[in-house]
Amino acid sequence: MGAQLRVVLDQLAQIVSPDIAWASLELTVGLIATAPRECTVDAIVPAGAKPEIRGLGEVRTLALQRRELAASWQLGIAPAVGGGMIHSPSLMAPLIKHDRVHDMDQTVVTLWDLNAWQAPQTMAKPAVAWHRGMLRRAAKHADAIVVPSHAFVDRLEEYARFGDRVRVIAGAAASDLSVPKDAASRRSRIGVPTEYVVIVGAGESYEHGFRAAAAAGTDAVVLGAADGDEPLLADLASAAGLPERRVHIRGQLDAADRAAVLAGARVFVATSVLTAWPWRAVEAMTLGVPVVAADGGLHEDVIADGGVIVAEADLPDAVADAVGSGNARLRVLAGDRSRAFSWASSAERVWALHAEL
Repeated sequence: MGAQLRVVLDQLAQIVSPDIAWASLELTVGLIATAPRECTVDAIVPAGAKPEIRGLGEVRTLALQRRELAASWQLGIAPAVGGGMIHSPSLMAPLIKHDRVHDMDQTVVTLWDLNAWQAPQTMAKPAVAWHRGMLRRAAKHADAIVVPSHAFVDRLEEYARFGDRVRVIAGAAASDLSVPKDAASRRSRIGVPTEYVVIVGAGESYEHGFRAAAAAGTDAVVLGAADGDEPLLADLASAAGLPERRVHIRGQLDAADRAAVLAGARVFVATSVLTAWPWRAVEAMTLGVPVVAADGGLHEDVIADGGVIVAEADLPDAVADAVGSGNARLRVLAGDRSRAFSWASSAERVWALHAEL
């Protein structure tokens, strides 16, 4: 007997989180490729969205656009959605009362980070309220919640009680992630130096990365910094002994530009210890870039033996070694570890989860 798995694809027309948007598409493609016999993958989308995914089945287009739909679902109002097996690659889901036992309706949501609780200052206040409200609804109505790492599970319990409804399914890099043929010209256009380390972090944690870059004698390229963070980053770099001229803030880049910048780095440095899936670290490992990360967050679970994980105070020594004598060895380890993550594997586990439910 076949089944329909209905995936919420809410960011096709309006992207609010680029990483979750492309990850949702990658997971959907993986679900289609790994679907059990006679099972199909359908989609639930807001008004104005037109998914173009080969092999996708029925598309339920709702009357509301994404912003209005997010507000409606936050209030528990979900008309015309229908039942069945619903899987959301985020917290965006019709979290309402349903009967899994008799009607075989089930709803599963996904949580990639705890920023709304651990670092609310990095988000707009309405977004913080929405995430917190949706997690409360998930605790009440979701049949399961997916988190990307085992380290996430205990920390999630500090904010909501899910008991045995938590499942661990990792993310991955984009399936087509590779170094573009024109990587050198892209780096030149973006304006990064020839020798640099890439730093990804949050708030005050960037200072540890800047201190490491100064110790290694390289420039620092900052990826993913929020708009308006430039003054803070300049102050942190100065405090760390890294001149402002050696700090290059590039914020959000598209996938090809980001791959070019990551691939050109001597080392990738992850400084944040927040509970969040490390998208850029996984990309760096996939591209064979040496990874050095602060001890904390999800780094122990995700990076594991694919890089060097040290206390924040030890980042300068670790990065200096990774830039120098340890570089070749760490490139091999990163590439080996990256093979542990794929969207096909994640999709298979999603199918298994819904079958279990």
